[in-house]
Amino acid sequence: MTNSARSILLAGASLLAVGTAQAQDSDRVIVLSPIIVQADDVAGYVATGAQAAKSTLPVDEIPQSLSVVTEDQIDDQGAERVGAALGYTAGVLAEPFGRDPRFDSPRIRGFDANGAQYVNGLRQGRFFGAAAQEIYGLQQIEVLRGPSSTIYGAGSPLGVINMVQKRARSFDFGEVGVGTDSNGSAQAFFDANRALSDTLALRLTGIARDENTQIEDLDNKGGYLAGALRWTPDDATTVDVLLNYQKDAPLSPTGVPFALTEVADGKDLRDLYTGQKDFDDSDREMISFGVEISHDLGNGWTLGQGLRYETFNWSYDGTYASAYTGGDIFSRGSSRQRENTDTISLDTRLSGQVVTGDVSHQLLFGADIRKYDAFESSQFGTAPAINWRTGQSVGGERAFFAPNAGDVVLRQAGAYAQDELSYGNWRGVLGLRYDWVEQEGERYGAASEFKDNQLTGRVGLSYVMANGVTPYGTYSTSFDPQAGTDIEGGALKPTKGEQLEVGVKYRPLGFDGLFTAALYDLRQTDVNRTVEETIGGEVRRGFRQIGEVKSRGLELEATAQLAEGWSVRGGYAYNKTEQVAPNGDPLNGNELADAPNHLASLWVDHDFENGISAGAGLRYIGDRYRNNANASKLESVTLVDLALRYDWENIRTSVNVQNVTDEVYVSACGFSYCSYGEGRTVSAKVAYTW
Repeated sequence: MTNSARSILLAGASLLAVGTAQAQDSDRVIVLSPIIVQADDVAGYVATGAQAAKSTLPVDEIPQSLSVVTEDQIDDQGAERVGAALGYTAGVLAEPFGRDPRFDSPRIRGFDANGAQYVNGLRQGRFFGAAAQEIYGLQQIEVLRGPSSTIYGAGSPLGVINMVQKRARSFDFGEVGVGTDSNGSAQAFFDANRALSDTLALRLTGIARDENTQIEDLDNKGGYLAGALRWTPDDATTVDVLLNYQKDAPLSPTGVPFALTEVADGKDLRDLYTGQKDFDDSDREMISFGVEISHDLGNGWTLGQGLRYETFNWSYDGTYASAYTGGDIFSRGSSRQRENTDTISLDTRLSGQVVTGDVSHQLLFGADIRKYDAFESSQFGTAPAINWRTGQSVGGERAFFAPNAGDVVLRQAGAYAQDELSYGNWRGVLGLRYDWVEQEGERYGAASEFKDNQLTGRVGLSYVMANGVTPYGTYSTSFDPQAGTDIEGGALKPTKGEQLEVGVKYRPLGFDGLFTAALYDLRQTDVNRTVEETIGGEVRRGFRQIGEVKSRGLELEATAQLAEGWSVRGGYAYNKTEQVAPNGDPLNGNELADAPNHLASLWVDHDFENGISAGAGLRYIGDRYRNNANASKLESVTLVDLALRYDWENIRTSVNVQNVTDEVYVSACGFSYCSYGEGRTVSAKVAYTW
């Protein structure tokens, strides 16, 4: 633990002691009734609770940075993807690779969120980036920032993105509609809920999509069907059953080499199809079955459990851009990938309230297990080069190298305990967790194994003022295991994360709103660095865990429902990342790739109370380095979005325009190619509701 970490722990203990003394002196004790945070719909933009926090405290009292994107906000902004829905969340680079239908790949506080995505509080199982979830099946998206291993186990130090799926409700409602956009996409959707009795409700949700992008020859046909059942046999028990099926055919935009983006017209490159029509193909299927149970045991104690089984199958043949040395030609590569995974996750929680003297303790004890069984095969090869001006293939043949396969089983079990203390106006959070995690199997011809036991923790303190202002401080840790060996053949240790965060939250008394500010210092240690050393007279090249990543910054966010039909969501984030390595390492002192120093956004929506409502938004993405070597930067861009809706009796018509000014910009660069952000897109929907 660092000296700064010890300092905040001591400060937190001291402040809590001071708060206890003050409350005893004034003989003022506030014992809070538990706020049971359920995954229920939120009206408007301002959420009071979040499933991701596993907390009974309202969002404004939790000593950690947390944002919630509600279904109303998603609908108003016309977001068709999870990444697009996060575009107005402070500190989130929402779609770094543009409109890639395969993945949701946001970056938070400089870190890639591929391994930090959860559904209904349980982690998604993937080797690669988390597969794109159907946003029409979600009722809210939650972003819990900072190391969260204390309640979730192994994971990224950036935190958690939790996607909450729609549940059945105790009243009847529904909608059915169709939509289209300027790329020629089409969709039909429905969402119907029926209360079958006083104790049983059923909800069916579905959408069929024929999605097209700015690249004319790139589409994605598929659909999503979900069933939700809620059974409440008595006042103490709620059982939610969730069944989801998604099938689609996503292909990634092939992209172009970075060198070409510097010499050619970006608008031409943005619309250019550089794949292989006779080869590119994709077939993906995802099925999940979940059960959530909450039972009131009496005397303030509740037993809860979440279970999900998911299976994932994907066959993908794709093309990627490679090298460009000038002229009209650049080279390409081909890839074949097959993936079959099964994941089962179980999280059981016991929570209840205990009062010791003048302090109220909301206790949480939990245990969870996860088993992830995956087979994955990747085969890379060559492809004919392409004339980017004509779109025609040029010579050469498609050929593949020997396939690389992986077949691994990951098992994780964890036990955790948390105490949320309330004393007067003071709120404290203390948490500890112990994890057992192991992986066995092979990937790409080498053993892919690890076995780790780790203890993680967090401590937080906040003070709830009568005027709605709540300052807070928190320290939290995380770990993420790694498979493989270092240069001497020893097993790689897990990377470790720790964060100090101080901030203030303000929930106004006169209107529904939440304003937050956070300062953070986030570190990830035991990061791999490639080294070349002479060992036993032999020159070797391999890994040493001598790296560190620092991420420090400021985040401001405001969400409000104002008088006369005004809704506002805005944010600003300053983030500075730094790679730390021994002197002589070329990455030492560099910033992380795709980590803008500045991100800003503002969305304003107004209901004119005559059936017409409208919204407008600005998103600013600052310049950022295209790779960890900091060889060059991608330029900043400001994007404008508009929305217009008209409600007449039971019919709602909406029109949304993303990137109104049709800005052309490179959104991100991968290992050999760059992706463009989506150009101007106009979408329209008509829905009948009841």
